[in-house]
Amino acid sequence: MELGIFLNYDGAVQVAAEAERLGFAYALAPEGFRSDAVSVLGAVAARTERIKIAPGVMQIPARTPVMTALSAATLDALSGGRFCLALGVSNPDVSRGWYGVDFTAPLARTREYVEIVRLALTGEPVRYQGEHFRLPPPGTGESAHLRAAATRADLPIYLAGVGRRALELAGEIADGWIGVFCPPERLARSLEHVRAGRARAGKDLAGFEVMPSIPISVGDDPEAAAEPLRPYFANFIGLGSKERGIYFALATELGFGDAAEGRRPPGAGRRAARLAGHGG
Repeated sequence: MELGIFLNYDGAVQVAAEAERLGFAYALAPEGFRSDAVSVLGAVAARTERIKIAPGVMQIPARTPVMTALSAATLDALSGGRFCLALGVSNPDVSRGWYGVDFTAPLARTREYVEIVRLALTGEPVRYQGEHFRLPPPGTGESAHLRAAATRADLPIYLAGVGRRALELAGEIADGWIGVFCPPERLARSLEHVRAGRARAGKDLAGFEVMPSIPISVGDDPEAAAEPLRPYFANFIGLGSKERGIYFALATELGFGDAAEGRRPPGAGRRAARLAGHGG
């Protein structure tokens, strides 16, 4: 087992350097309303030597697939081959309201997106005619290709996913999976779906990176230790409307629907502490 750490943009370089000194394998930069992952990882790449760097995650609606491939190739070159590309579909409200991109058929779009990124990373001209992406559009000219100083077609691509179909897709087309809200029982169920996707591609889990994210707070009192983690959970659960919120639905599935609704029935503090203690 290897350890990774998520970075805030403030202090990211110092934390990543210390994580490298302590033997951590990965430093991941989240992407949202506070910061983008590419800028943070560029700074981290310049001040570290061994630790692998990855976004946690780059949001698919935010960039065209070839722009993502170009950023990935650039960060991989700057880091000396330490970059791993991690992608996520975001959610309907953020995709439409923040990026102005329709959220129709997110998994089909993800499949095409990953195919284009992989094609671009070969350095060959990008010609792709899919249902959601067409490069170049018909009748608009010649295709182009990356001219980055260094590209590698085998650059690892990880997918974030929560639902069954997303997990199966990650297993089928990606080199790894990044999970959130992952208590042990949830992780076991998720891996069943990942394995189903791997089997569809004629593969098993050998060489497939499994990266459950587990928020940690250290303390002698579980209630007190859970307190600083509550904003983390609230941030995810509050993304978008509860009718369409991926993480709201997941919190409810895990048995924390009352907490997600903002209600505090008897024992809610103990349940929140238990949720925090399980990292999910």
